Amino acid sequence: MSKVAIVTGGTRGIGQAISLELKHRGYRVAANYGGNDEAAQKFKAETDIPVFKWDVGDYDACAAGLAEVEKELGPIAVIVNNAGITRDAMLHRMTPQQWREVIRVDLDSMFNMVQPVINGMRDRNFGRIINISSINGQKGQMGQTNYSAAKAGVIGFTKALAQENAKKGITVNVVAPGYIDTEMVQAVPEKVLESIIAQIPVGRLGKAEEIAKAVAFLASDDAGFITGSTITANGGQYIAT
Repeated sequence: MSKVAIVTGGTRGIGQAISLELKHRGYRVAANYGGNDEAAQKFKAETDIPVFKWDVGDYDACAAGLAEVEKELGPIAVIVNNAGITRDAMLHRMTPQQWREVIRVDLDSMFNMVQPVINGMRDRNFGRIINISSINGQKGQMGQTNYSAAKAGVIGFTKALAQENAKKGITVNVVAPGYIDTEMVQAVPEKVLESIIAQIPVGRLGKAEEIAKAVAFLASDDAGFITGSTITANGGQYIAT
């Protein structure tokens, strides 16, 4: 029987590409989303991937949503923590709400999504947890102290969780994308986008499908000896050591 994978923020952008790639590779995929019902239903109709709506920043909502996924599809073997938001502002202008919203969705969600199912993975001696961080969690970015802190926290969370579960056949890894050609990036003013691309040595934006293939590899049996690692996929814009 094919393995069950849940992808948060799985109906749009990078998450959509991940959902499709995992389905193509034979997984039974569940795509979580937080708010855009129209986009989610369109995605479901076009892909035949079931969608599940809940707020990844809410522990109880995650526990209930994950239980629903397991009831419909079976035990979850793969979690891709992709959902994230931005609330950009320089720190001296940032509100407590802007800080809390980003930490809640981008970092608290790691605990909320994994804790309800980790014991099941440990009992089955198998699991793949792939967390999506960001180039800005590695190098920092002005105007994004909240986002950079959350995405750096994702990397620390991953390293610790990998050590806790390595003997149970569970791997925990990060993919840290750079600037990817999604709706969000395309909404940036043209001159700003040109300046971003000028900083990328390969001379282009990344493709969502490229991130999806990295995630799919980490989810596979072939990646069983890789845990606590970060795949830096940013076209050479920031070379992490």
